Amino acid sequence: MNVVVIGLSHHSSPVELRERFAFDEAKIPEALKSLRASGAADEAVILSTCNRVEIYAVTPLETARAFAELKQFLLRWGETTGEPAAGSSRGNDRTAQRAFPTSVDDELYTLAEPQSLQHLFKVACGLDSMVLGETEILGQLKKAYDLAFQYKHTGARLNKAFQRAFHAAKHVRTETNIQRGSVSVASVAVELAEKIFSSLAGRDVLVIGAGETSEKTARALLSRGARSIVVANRSHDRAVALATELSGRAVPFDDWGAEFQKIDIAISSTSAPHHILDRARLEPLMKARHHRPLLLIDIAVPRDIDPEVNFLENVYLYNIDDLQTIADDYLKLRKEEVARCEQIIAEKVKPLLEIKRIQPRRDSDEHEYQAQTRPA
Repeated sequence: MNVVVIGLSHHSSPVELRERFAFDEAKIPEALKSLRASGAADEAVILSTCNRVEIYAVTPLETARAFAELKQFLLRWGETTGEPAAGSSRGNDRTAQRAFPTSVDDELYTLAEPQSLQHLFKVACGLDSMVLGETEILGQLKKAYDLAFQYKHTGARLNKAFQRAFHAAKHVRTETNIQRGSVSVASVAVELAEKIFSSLAGRDVLVIGAGETSEKTARALLSRGARSIVVANRSHDRAVALATELSGRAVPFDDWGAEFQKIDIAISSTSAPHHILDRARLEPLMKARHHRPLLLIDIAVPRDIDPEVNFLENVYLYNIDDLQTIADDYLKLRKEEVARCEQIIAEKVKPLLEIKRIQPRRDSDEHEYQAQTRPA
């Protein structure tokens, strides 16, 4: 029997389409049961994330027929049973009223062996992710497999394939630089902050202008230990809303300068047509803070902060181009590692293809997986 994959991802379709096929996690066991009962699959795993919806299946059917059946299953399930996940725009009335797509031939991809197994391994290793080398997908894939395994919708072939994919991901992570460096503006900002302050524990952050990128940066800083967030925005209601989300506090936009004596990091992203902070204004503020190190992250275009402030002692200014250049350099290094990662994947996939005809007892596979996942 063949391991096949059918799905759509950020590579093939926009979020407006992906969300129409997204599976509510609570309903995945029911969906797997329905899929296996249809005869299209003997074993199956459903992976549903914001960036991809995929079915991994072991099918007794001829490949073309299997893909036709799986496609119809996706269409039927999405149209009649699938519901939006919490926070999904599918909950929007206008979106819900749109006709469900009946033709997704251009967006759906179908893979049979060996490409299906290679794809599984690439997904596990982060090679197919929107952010090359990211690790979140590995946790999502493990969770999807665990759910199918728990409800006994996997067997010898998928157990072996997923276990080896997880092992390959660990090998890639330890033997290559695919995860080296930060490849987003927010993560680069965090990396720079940790270099300047050694640790973000106890550090206070000021957000000037509550834009999307500044919000992401503030969240990233919090996740790495920053103590508090202060938000100033021309719309005070927006400042209050963001401060509430980040368990911080809001201050009037005209009063953000008064916060400089206490903060360590400032993220500025306003729509001002001119500099809101220049050397003349910052110099007395630095004296008041006894010249403690200050990281300024200017992600506004046009720039909010005059580059001249970089000449002040212990002031570290980075604008959006600086951050993007660092991110691009890291991404280039990651891309250079792809060939090594693919070589590792090829070596790990090969034994699965060689032993395809050997079907170990299900009990032995369950014992092997439980032994691998048992806490040390």
